[in-house]
Amino acid sequence: MKKIISAFGLFASLFASLVTGMFMLSSTANAIEIQVVKSSKGVTAWLVEDHSNPLIAMRFSFKGGATSDPDDKAGLTSFLSGMLDEGAGDIKSAEFQQIISDNSIKLSFSANQDRFNGSLQTLTENRDKAFSLLKLALTKPRMDPAPFARMLQQNLVSIKTAKENPRTIVSRAWFKTMVGNHPYARPKSGTEKTLKNITAQDLKDKAKMLFTRDDLLIAVTGDINAKQLKQLLDDTFGSLPAKSMVPGIADAKVNSKGTVQIIERKMPQSLIQFGHVGIKRQDKDFIPGYVVFHILGSGQFSSRLMEEVREKRGLAYSAYATLYPADHVGLVMGSTATVNARVGETVKVIRDEFARMQKDGPTQKELDEAIAYLTGAYALRFDTNSKIAGQLLGTMLARSGVDYIKNRNALIRAVTLADVKRVAKRLLKPDQLSFTIIGQPKGVKASVQ
Repeated sequence: MKKIISAFGLFASLFASLVTGMFMLSSTANAIEIQVVKSSKGVTAWLVEDHSNPLIAMRFSFKGGATSDPDDKAGLTSFLSGMLDEGAGDIKSAEFQQIISDNSIKLSFSANQDRFNGSLQTLTENRDKAFSLLKLALTKPRMDPAPFARMLQQNLVSIKTAKENPRTIVSRAWFKTMVGNHPYARPKSGTEKTLKNITAQDLKDKAKMLFTRDDLLIAVTGDINAKQLKQLLDDTFGSLPAKSMVPGIADAKVNSKGTVQIIERKMPQSLIQFGHVGIKRQDKDFIPGYVVFHILGSGQFSSRLMEEVREKRGLAYSAYATLYPADHVGLVMGSTATVNARVGETVKVIRDEFARMQKDGPTQKELDEAIAYLTGAYALRFDTNSKIAGQLLGTMLARSGVDYIKNRNALIRAVTLADVKRVAKRLLKPDQLSFTIIGQPKGVKASVQ
């Protein structure tokens, strides 16, 4: 009995500590002070100072991503992201990497369909060296033959591997069904054919096109003040061209027919990707829509899809659906996997749950639980400088304004039952759901090839 009481006491103590920790994190998130710092050359950044540790984290993003690649050189931007730490200025690849390692600097680049993104983390004592290396990478990338050939080969191997990956196959086929020939349907890494068209000069030209101060977004957190940051912004980004040369991209036209595509593969399970037209991040209904989809499909084990597909019927390990907002399209996207014999049943359950949510909307209990989770978990996004920088940049990309982080939980709490019922009717389109299935599915017929 004493052991039980002791164990209960320990659990109570741990629970109290967890609640206290969550409260402290929440208070920290609410207390974040964002400074808008503008350098003498017009480079702007959001800054959160934190001098408790000698660390600095920066996230930045340039206008233009894989959608800006020429059709015959698709994969160019993604290729560039892998080459920028392979030497710059007078520093060759091996030496560049050694300097990064010796000074505990983390420097990385990535490209998505709409943006080219970068990340820098450094100790305060190595700050100037870290920012200097970043400047060289952005303004004077080398693209030497040996690292170029090595990275090209790595990319070709990755592309070949991806072509055999069922998840990649089903995802690409679904996007093609949804947006047709829009650049969003192209693999951002390109194809074996298009990569072989790319030269080192193409990479240098692409860098000059992308790396401009026009719509450059920068978020910085850590052991640095506004005066120091202003100088670093000018030193690092100030010499970049002022205006972007990235070509404009038209919005995608989304398929609204509600199709079923089957890709035959000898597999014990079928992978299923599904969805329909959605909304962009700037839509007035995005916040209540975000809550609706937490309840329907993105709320992990608490969502309706998980309850109906996994818990009640054992059809799949997981099932989700979420809003997918991009610069030139808004989609609803979901995924699951099940044994071939039960694909038809799984597809019907998904359609039925979309229809039920559209017709009746969430319950008050579901709404209350969603709001409690979404507001409570938000604090966990701010427990490191790196995470804070990421949240700042994400807020900038969403064009949500500098006050969004302070106001975000209040916006979630302001969502009413009438709001989610109205938005569920607007956003959910069960008759327009398009399914792409790879495997040997039973109980479902293809409507497109």
